[in-house]
Amino acid sequence: MDTLKRMHNDPDSVPCPAFVRSQRYKAGEIPAHWHKRGQLLCASEGVITVRTDDGLWVIPPQRAVWIAPGTLHASRSSKSFRLIALWVEPRFANLSKRCCVVNVDPLMQELLKTAAEFGADYISGSPEERLIRVLLDRLNKLTVVPLFLPEPRDERLKRITRAIADDLQSTTPLEVWAKRAGITLRTAARLFRRETGMSFGQWRLQLRLLTALEQLAEGDAVSNVALNVGYTDVSSFIAVFKAALGQTPAKYFRQR
Repeated sequence: MDTLKRMHNDPDSVPCPAFVRSQRYKAGEIPAHWHKRGQLLCASEGVITVRTDDGLWVIPPQRAVWIAPGTLHASRSSKSFRLIALWVEPRFANLSKRCCVVNVDPLMQELLKTAAEFGADYISGSPEERLIRVLLDRLNKLTVVPLFLPEPRDERLKRITRAIADDLQSTTPLEVWAKRAGITLRTAARLFRRETGMSFGQWRLQLRLLTALEQLAEGDAVSNVALNVGYTDVSSFIAVFKAALGQTPAKYFRQR
């Protein structure tokens, strides 16, 4: 099997330390799978979500998700999308031992696009190899952004988080959710901290933000999205969005 076929059929068997592949996917879900290599996944079009045992990551424009080597993960998108993936051997995968979302600046984006043109077809000492080395150097310096929703493992807490996800407009307090799950308010609050590292309010805020990102990427109006995720005041939603991503929704998606 030649290098090109390996790159597409079995990335782990490619005989080079790192390479970039660009591929278009249809809307839908890519089932759970894992690789020996680490992966930096960047959607050049659309928004994708990646789920692992630890939780959910949303990858909007100008961001990428780092999938640590050996991590079981699935991904999905409601629209077709083009994915640019940097595949890295474990010995060079030093960004993080856990998955995370990172900023991808314009230079990194261009380097990835250029590297995707030659894929794994390069030799030692070539200009292409030097570009790959630059990519690996920049990979380990990328800044992490908080676009992650932790997934609880406790079944009682899962009942609460699933119910919240099904009704984002609800303002039901934790005390009521806890009672429905058959636990006390104190236990529910403790479980949120222990299982997700967040308070109930922080977790629900993060869920709303990540859901909003997906809807905005599909072209929904900011005012409609704000209402969909539980904000009666659009300006409050815009303020939360800007605090998390550094820009208003309109400006952020205008720069895709």
